[in-house]
Amino acid sequence: MTSIPRLASSAILERDGRFLLVLRRNPPSADMYAFPGGRAEDGETPVETALREFREETGITARNPRLFETYDLRSHAADGRLTSHFFLSVFLVDADKDAIAEAADDAAAIGWYALEEIRHLPVPASVLECAERLAAARV
Repeated sequence: MTSIPRLASSAILERDGRFLLVLRRNPPSADMYAFPGGRAEDGETPVETALREFREETGITARNPRLFETYDLRSHAADGRLTSHFFLSVFLVDADKDAIAEAADDAAAIGWYALEEIRHLPVPASVLECAERLAAARV
């Protein structure tokens, strides 16, 4: 069975080798750390979604979004039934160096994490993949 995916976007902000992650409060990634992001609202472009969700979850106004990766994310129940389907656009963003992140909206907590720390956190596979690619590009 095919389904039409819901659109979602997330944004990666990196400072000094650390990535800003939020602890998700709601499904589909509840109790997992992820880049700030969420579902698109009607009529929103992926860029608009990424910037809005980032501001809502962190209190920081991001700028200069650059598409980094896209994912076709499907979750299934134990019986194989499709439970969620999202097309996720992941953007790299910039923000003022002195902007302070504060958990809000869907974020239960927020923090800056190095790649080695991310490897030990409950994160979606897409988050770890993006962090590893970005860290490898710096070497």
